[in-house]
Amino acid sequence: MGFRNFMDAVLGRSRLPKAKSDRLFAISTASITLEGSLGLKPSGSAGICFKPLGATSYESAQKEIEELLEFSSKETETEFRMEKDEFNFLWAIFKDPNFEDLVANIHLVSQTLEDRGFGEQILCAIYRFDSEPEARVAKEKARGKAAGGVAVYWIYNFKQGTYYPFIPLSGRQRDSPFEFRLRAEMEKEMPVEKNVEKWYPLWGIPF
Repeated sequence: MGFRNFMDAVLGRSRLPKAKSDRLFAISTASITLEGSLGLKPSGSAGICFKPLGATSYESAQKEIEELLEFSSKETETEFRMEKDEFNFLWAIFKDPNFEDLVANIHLVSQTLEDRGFGEQILCAIYRFDSEPEARVAKEKARGKAAGGVAVYWIYNFKQGTYYPFIPLSGRQRDSPFEFRLRAEMEKEMPVEKNVEKWYPLWGIPF
């Protein structure tokens, strides 16, 4: 199962549930524990993905989002870009060493879409964390932490209002044992999806 399956699972219904953005900010405080206790440092990259809109609506919404982000980036110095993936879904991708700014910009995009009546089009937000340097791999693995060089993603499903971890490895494999450990460690601090069947692997995340 991959990105297309995730979209089918979310979009495969007659009427989409409204986006739940109220729990989005839980990642802000959780990031402190992720770094301090689990050796996962925010990479400075994050993104939000939403379903394509009609041509006119799409252009109008994209223009408004870009204008808002250009204004916001002057204050936060956040770099951003808009791009479509191979499935024609639109991404707003951000780079900023300040994690709070990343969360704020993700919320800005989601809130703009909701205010314009496009909340049902929002699919997911993704935050990337990086593990500790190679020199600490053996030590961290012994403690149940992620190995060096591995990207750890926290994916927020707007339809469910929950997060889940995704750790892609080579050969389209994933580090399920560590994903389960992350759930056990973090479920008291953030709304982690309890149904693991909804932990959709999103291969090909563009950051």
